[in-house]
Amino acid sequence: MLTLRGLRSQPLLFQFLMSFRLFSCPTACPQGTFKSSQGAGLCQQCPLNSRSTIEAATLCGCRNGYYRGDMDKPEDVCTSVPSAPRNLVSVVNQTSVLLEWHPPRDTGHRDDLSYNVICRRCHSSERRACQPCDDSVAFVPGKRGLKGTRVEISKLRAHTSYTFDVQAVNGVSNKSPYPAQQLSINITTNQAAPSVVPIMHQVSSTSRSFSLSWPPPEQPNGIILDYEIRFYDKVEWDDKYPCVFVLVQSETPNVVLEGLRPGTGYVVQVRARTVAGYGAYSKEMLFQTLTDDEYKSELGQQLSLIAGSLVGGVCIVSLVAIAIICTRYFGPTPTVTFPTLSEGHSSPGVKIYIDPFTYEDPNEAVREFAKEIDPSCVKIEEVIGSGEFGEVYKGRLKPVGKKEIPVAIKTLKVGYSERQRRDFLSEASIMGQFDQPNIIRLEGVVTKSRPTMIITEFMENGALDSFLRQNDGQFPVIQLVGMLRGIASGMRYLAEMSYVHRDLAARNILVNSNLVCKVSDFGLSLRWTAPEAIAYRKFTSASDVWSYGIVTWEVMSYGERPYWDMSNQDVINAIEQDFRLPAPMDCPVVLHQLMLDCWQKDRNARPKFPDIVSMLDKMIRNPASLKAGTNNVAPGPSHHPLLDRGAPDLSRVSSVEDWLAALKMTQYRDSFLGSGFTSLPLPFTASLSVCLPPSLPSSHIAHLPSWHVVSWTTGRAAGWLTAAPCVCLSVFLNPIRLLTSILFSSLYHCLE
Repeated sequence: MLTLRGLRSQPLLFQFLMSFRLFSCPTACPQGTFKSSQGAGLCQQCPLNSRSTIEAATLCGCRNGYYRGDMDKPEDVCTSVPSAPRNLVSVVNQTSVLLEWHPPRDTGHRDDLSYNVICRRCHSSERRACQPCDDSVAFVPGKRGLKGTRVEISKLRAHTSYTFDVQAVNGVSNKSPYPAQQLSINITTNQAAPSVVPIMHQVSSTSRSFSLSWPPPEQPNGIILDYEIRFYDKVEWDDKYPCVFVLVQSETPNVVLEGLRPGTGYVVQVRARTVAGYGAYSKEMLFQTLTDDEYKSELGQQLSLIAGSLVGGVCIVSLVAIAIICTRYFGPTPTVTFPTLSEGHSSPGVKIYIDPFTYEDPNEAVREFAKEIDPSCVKIEEVIGSGEFGEVYKGRLKPVGKKEIPVAIKTLKVGYSERQRRDFLSEASIMGQFDQPNIIRLEGVVTKSRPTMIITEFMENGALDSFLRQNDGQFPVIQLVGMLRGIASGMRYLAEMSYVHRDLAARNILVNSNLVCKVSDFGLSLRWTAPEAIAYRKFTSASDVWSYGIVTWEVMSYGERPYWDMSNQDVINAIEQDFRLPAPMDCPVVLHQLMLDCWQKDRNARPKFPDIVSMLDKMIRNPASLKAGTNNVAPGPSHHPLLDRGAPDLSRVSSVEDWLAALKMTQYRDSFLGSGFTSLPLPFTASLSVCLPPSLPSSHIAHLPSWHVVSWTTGRAAGWLTAAPCVCLSVFLNPIRLLTSILFSSLYHCLE
């Protein structure tokens, strides 16, 4: 007779019978089988990828790497997590991106596969510099639990780097101790129009007009150039002319609409414009003019107030007159002294910069112009650079009752002197006086605890010069002009406040995520400085204009170093000899002409910053002007008087002294004569040998001025050359064109 014990001694037969459910288990189920409920019933073999290691098992445990989902039954097979998606691709359209991918090769043997999309905004190529995307970013159809293999992401920031991770998940992904398998892709958004103006407000109204204002778009994606307002008469729209709009332009976020009908409703919309074009119109809003009766009633009330004010004014004047008469007859009254305005103040309503060093106690200037911040509101995150006084950090500021914002934090290093502390905080005293969109904003200072900190708004793209070098050739010319316009606007504001920057340079311009450029840092650097400032320490707004011309050259050359590797003394000599920087590659003629205007030796002949802003506005409104005459080849010789002083007249040269005088190099007379060179070798040719620094870019050779010329090309020329190494070129004087060609590839010595 076949018994259970006998079957256990014959496992193959037992497994065969169990596979056909022919054996009822009156006792405990053996290893490798399970029964999910007590009582009579069949023992079942463990499902795929599971096992039972004990008798009387009610559930077979999953093998390593396999899991059961929350809704899976005991008899269901154990499954695994999916592998990563494949072939992730992106299509960028301005500030939107379309992501598509293929399903993973291994779905984990489940049919509940889905995808999650994770978005991070990055400030550099390092992953630690990334942070979660803004809540305003839109995902269609969504960003979690996607069943399809594509998603459209919009409302991203312009000219910003993003990293997107696409995860594959299924019903057991939450059981795995490891993160979901994913595939990542990096993208950079393009130039984009501004977002929608969120709302409009009615400031005032008459029977024939009303005044409106609105906040700027939440995502300007650049500098707002102007706004376009369109409106229509609601009654006429409904009854007569259903397609007629009236358009009005405004450079500021407010407008007065005039010539309207009394007691009439008007539907108004507004949109912003940057160099990328117009954004979408705001939602329609209805505003009403007053009726004639309402306007007369309101006007009457205003007249009553005015009349009351006049009566009050007359009374005051009368009292003053009586007081004067009494003073004359009965003697002077005690003198009352009122405090005078601080130095630098002008007439009421005109804000003028006050030098913090004019305060007897510099700490008083800090208290007056900078807000003291509780250090508990400041969180330092990571080092992003170092300054003259200490480290610079990225951090977060959470003011009481306000939203947390990213900030830059400058710290004062340990072991500072009192003078260093005063100089460090003077920058806060200066910045705290400014309030303009193109000037870096001071959030506050920490002076009552250590370390001492200056806290400013955080600029995601850092310094302009390095930002341009990292994005060489990536921006259209009109975008660069928009950035220059922002810098000029900030400098116009400083000039109006009678503040001279003294160190305007691309490295001291910071760029945020919307490519808005803001003026920062205050110091002095020679290469950007006007000649009168170098020679006589004469710093004015005109010397800032000179520096602005250099900044324009830096922007159009994508962060190239002005004057290349020339020494400071060579730069001074070059400027005094009327040398001016050549037009960068692809630089429009109108922009190079603006640079040359800024570099006029006579500071009174240079344009003012309001003039520069106006010029740049005209270029932006007329983009065709930026295409005409673009220099798209290596720069050739210019005949502008500041670039080309003309070739020296060597026809009457008869001695070394005459030759040096013709080349304006008489300072080397004693060196030549002391070396025994007193006469000219013959035959004399019109070919000149030019020496230049080895690191000078070849594209700029043709712009070398005559002060680089050191000798003519003869067999003995090399013997005349002493001092620093350089490459010598032959420059042939031609009445039609100045041609340059390499004479020797070997290194010679030039006169320094």
